[in-house]
Amino acid sequence: MAISSSLNSAFRRVPTWPLYILCAAHLSGLFYSAATGGMGPEPIKALEHAYGEMGLKLLVVTLAVTPLRKYTGVSLLKFRRALGLSAFFYIAAHLAVWLVLDVQVISRIWDDIVKRPYITVGMAGFATLLPLALTSNNMSLRKMGAASWRKLHRLTYLAALLGGAHYIMLVKGLQLEPLVYMAVILGLLAARGRAGLGVSSDSARQLRKNRS
Repeated sequence: MAISSSLNSAFRRVPTWPLYILCAAHLSGLFYSAATGGMGPEPIKALEHAYGEMGLKLLVVTLAVTPLRKYTGVSLLKFRRALGLSAFFYIAAHLAVWLVLDVQVISRIWDDIVKRPYITVGMAGFATLLPLALTSNNMSLRKMGAASWRKLHRLTYLAALLGGAHYIMLVKGLQLEPLVYMAVILGLLAARGRAGLGVSSDSARQLRKNRS
């Protein structure tokens, strides 16, 4: 308890805005690396993968906030909005690389979405995240009310599951890494269920406090 209290006290003094700067810097750094030959012989595929995997990692961290608080007393609620939005930015960049640099031909995009199940699942995951990103602000919380806002943001669970499934389906054969991601996601969802499903009223109050 003493350790968690000390950590929480330290976190309260840390602003959330540096997370957005780190996210933008990392996004730019990965793009620069791909553009200058630092990502191997297939830089577009490598960049696409790097953005998508980082977005999935941040979704996992976002899911972990509630179980971490419940079982250790360490609260990262202050940073959850920044983590969730950063995950969305990476996944949007992942989609943009696929659309603009990989597919390029507009007429092929719909065909790929319909005919390739892993793309269908990935697009469904992005569509699930979009309303969450658009409503991750104080104005939306006030207009929707805390109860409706919490219900909408339970879509985070579905988005994470779709992201994990997209990764499993994307790779050739059964590979360990995407299976580990899915196992972690399922474990966190189970832990969140035991901790109390949904975003708590404490989370809603914390969102009002965040101004980053």
